[in-house]
Amino acid sequence: MSVTVATFYKFADLNDYADLQLPLRDLCEQQQVKGTILLAAEGINGTIAGTHEGIDTVLAYICTDSRLASLDIKKSSASKLPFEKLKVRLKKEIVTIGLPELNPTQQVGTYVSAKAWNEIIADPEVTVIDTRNNYEVGMGTFQGANNPQTEVFNEFPDYVKENLDPKKNKKVAMFCTGGIRCEKASSYMLAQGFEEVYHLKGGILKYLEEVPEEESLWKGECFVFDERVAIKHGLEPGTYAMCYACGHPVSRADQHSADYESEVSCPHCIKELTKEKRDRLRERKRQRHLNANKNNASKI
Repeated sequence: MSVTVATFYKFADLNDYADLQLPLRDLCEQQQVKGTILLAAEGINGTIAGTHEGIDTVLAYICTDSRLASLDIKKSSASKLPFEKLKVRLKKEIVTIGLPELNPTQQVGTYVSAKAWNEIIADPEVTVIDTRNNYEVGMGTFQGANNPQTEVFNEFPDYVKENLDPKKNKKVAMFCTGGIRCEKASSYMLAQGFEEVYHLKGGILKYLEEVPEEESLWKGECFVFDERVAIKHGLEPGTYAMCYACGHPVSRADQHSADYESEVSCPHCIKELTKEKRDRLRERKRQRHLNANKNNASKI
C-alpha cells in the first residue's frame, strides 16, 4: 500500500474546538487514517497517515472551516503506516510554550521561504536559532545555528531571557521541524522587544523537500514524530531507529552497540533498565510481532 503522510497546522480562533473533535475523528476512522490531531482554542496541529485519497478527504474536510482554509500542509510518503492508532485530542495549546497570552494570529515574525533561507542565515549579523529540543538538534541542524539545549519547548522563553538581548541580537532567524514552534517563538520574541525576527516557512521539512542537496546548508537528518524517526533530503527515510524502552532516537552507531537490542534497549537507557523491565519489553516485542504476522496473514 502506498502511504501518504501529512503534517499540518493552523493558528486560528477556534473557541468551539471541542465541537470539532467527534466529526473529525469519525471521518478519519471512515477513511482508515491514523495519527494524531490536536485541537485547541488557538488552532489545529496534526500528523496523519493513510491512503492518498483518505488523506485528501480529511484535509479537504478540515479546510471547509473558513478559519482553517489556509491550512499549512506538508506531505511525504512512507512504505508503511507510521502510526498504529488514531488520536484526536483536545488541548490547552497546539504547541506548548506555557504562555497562553501569546497569539500568533495577531503578532508573528517574518516568514522566509525555503529557497530564500540560505541567504538569511549566511548573513553574519543574523543570530540563527534552532528552536527544537536537544535530542532533535543532535540528529541534524543548519550550519552555524545556536542550540538552546532545551528538553521541552516551554523552556525556550528562559533561554531567550538568559542568552539573548534585543539591543545586541538585532536580527534573529529561527527554524523548527514544520514551522509551528517558530510561530509561537517569534510571537514571544517580538513581545520581548526583538525587532527583526525571521522564521523558516514550512520548517525543515519544506527546506529538505525544495532545496537541492548540493545547495543545502542542512547537516544530518531531521527527527519526525512518527515511526519513520528521521528523514533526509528529498524527504527520504533516514537511518535512525527508535528505542521503544526510552523513546530516544538511535543512530546507526548506536544500533551496532552491544547495549542495543531492537525494541528492548539502547545505549541511552541500558543502565536504567532492570532485568524485569527488559523481560517485559521482550515479551511486548514478541506480542507485537505475533499481531503483525496475524494481520499480514488475514490480508492474504
